[in-house]
Amino acid sequence: MLFNDLLTEHHIDSADVLVLRHTPRVPEDGNLRKVLPRLAADYPDIFNAYQSTQPPKIEAEILRSKYVASFIGLEKRKGTTEQTAVFVGLYKVGEPRPMTYEEFWSVPAYQQLKENGMRGFVEGDRPSVLWFDLTITDFYKQWKGKLVIEWPRPPIKWSRFANRATFPIHAILEDSILNQAMPDWRDCIWSWAELRLLPNEWRQTLRQWRGIYYIFDKSDGKGYVGSAYGEDNILGRWEHYEASGHGGNALLRQRSATNFIFSILERVSPDMEPSDIVDRETNWKERLHTRAAFGGLNDN
Repeated sequence: MLFNDLLTEHHIDSADVLVLRHTPRVPEDGNLRKVLPRLAADYPDIFNAYQSTQPPKIEAEILRSKYVASFIGLEKRKGTTEQTAVFVGLYKVGEPRPMTYEEFWSVPAYQQLKENGMRGFVEGDRPSVLWFDLTITDFYKQWKGKLVIEWPRPPIKWSRFANRATFPIHAILEDSILNQAMPDWRDCIWSWAELRLLPNEWRQTLRQWRGIYYIFDKSDGKGYVGSAYGEDNILGRWEHYEASGHGGNALLRQRSATNFIFSILERVSPDMEPSDIVDRETNWKERLHTRAAFGGLNDN
């Protein structure tokens, strides 16, 4: 069965549908490819902002379309050249409007995408970009994150009109692959930009965890140790950094949060007394030499 058949069953002319496979190419330190599935699952407005502006060639194709079928490219399986993509949704194309460089970068969603590695609108490339009003439809919305198609060759061409290619259905999964499993606490290592876009389920888990955390400033290798307990636990502490970039710490306040990497040094029992958690925090400061006297970022 083909994805094209699904369009036909719903009386949608495949000539009106532009199929996009989003596979961001980002700098080495960019997170966009990693966070894009999370955006589709938990931050649909930011995901939609990502796809609502395109390079000139894709702009011209969307102008000839009534719908955009949105997919996210999946990693190729080892030993194969097969390119697959997972369904996000079918979007109806509304009226476009031009956006200047200043208008583009005033949009909070584009600022967050840039923090995660999106190149976006580069000043001097062109006078303006077109912003497309893309509205999600109910078309197979129950298969969001579950419907996987095979992408036709050549895979480098990531936009196709549905009437000019066939898209075999590779699988219909039981669970959405856009909803990524929470990592083990030892693998929770996130940049400040990535921290701001964690999936909702991960946030709820962090809300339950108490422990000792570490902030590493990649600009100069200095570190900060903190403890989290009480209301909202690790999530509560990290949300302070997420909002302010420094969490009220005097030494962190002098630095750019865009260089911060967050991780968990130790999880503790939810029944542990706050005084005992603070003792653990003090021990980690001593072990990692993060006090200001040793060149670290802890001022106490």
